[in-house]
Amino acid sequence: MHEVMAKGILSAKNGMNIYRGCQHGCIYCDARSDCYQMKHAFEDIEVKANAPQLLEQALRSKRKKCMIGTGAMSDPYMPLEKELQLTRRCLELIEAYGFGLAIHTKSDLILRDLDLLKSIHSKTKCVVQMTLTTYDEALCRVVEPGVCTTGRRVEVLNILRDEGIPTIVWMTPILPFINDTEENIRGILDYCIQAGCYGVLFFDIGLTLRDGDRQYYYQKLDRYFPGMKERYIRTYGNSYNVPSMQNKALMKLALSVCREHGMLCDPGKMFTYMQTFEDKQAGEQLSLF
Repeated sequence: MHEVMAKGILSAKNGMNIYRGCQHGCIYCDARSDCYQMKHAFEDIEVKANAPQLLEQALRSKRKKCMIGTGAMSDPYMPLEKELQLTRRCLELIEAYGFGLAIHTKSDLILRDLDLLKSIHSKTKCVVQMTLTTYDEALCRVVEPGVCTTGRRVEVLNILRDEGIPTIVWMTPILPFINDTEENIRGILDYCIQAGCYGVLFFDIGLTLRDGDRQYYYQKLDRYFPGMKERYIRTYGNSYNVPSMQNKALMKLALSVCREHGMLCDPGKMFTYMQTFEDKQAGEQLSLF
């Protein structure tokens, strides 16, 4: 871990990343890709030590309230957040200034801040996004080794459901030849139905591999799935898009289940929902678009 004094915290679309890099060790992580031009080791987490100060300045200067997003590139609840509590301090500011929140994580540490999530949602809107890729708990410990398992994440979703906080599950990536099965997709979707998720976000059944990400992924395939790297190379070469051979059938299944149970499955509509600020006291909705 190393600290930096950042110059800014919010992107043009009001997203923020307090940390850069990750401790979760997911074997497929796109954030490792060379295109993001990270100048330090991925596990040497860059911490924006002045994130709360920058966020307060940004929120105070905004003319209109909006949704603030976090977790798109780096999980705001990786283990070091337990001690640093920068995410919590930023959520306290979002709550105090009356802004909305769309937060993405794989960690049950988010429950520590349930009080803030509830308070934000009582005034405007708080949407929690949780990634679920692997129904099998043993396999989850292999592909996502540094974070709580899928079963525990589902417990978090159920708690959020009971507290009235809307959730969206990212059912991506799904790894070809490893968990691209009907059993896995149905298992994840059953969890989503149980948790009353607002939506399930997926684009295709598969994953993407870029330089940096691909090499790390292949190292892990060699370690945990002998011979699998060669199968990927034979099938996909150096392609960026790596769709499952079962993509068409599994997409049809996922779309059918979501629609049957009233879970949104249109990515565009879900992003619009997460980026639309709602003032519950005034009864207003303000879109970023």
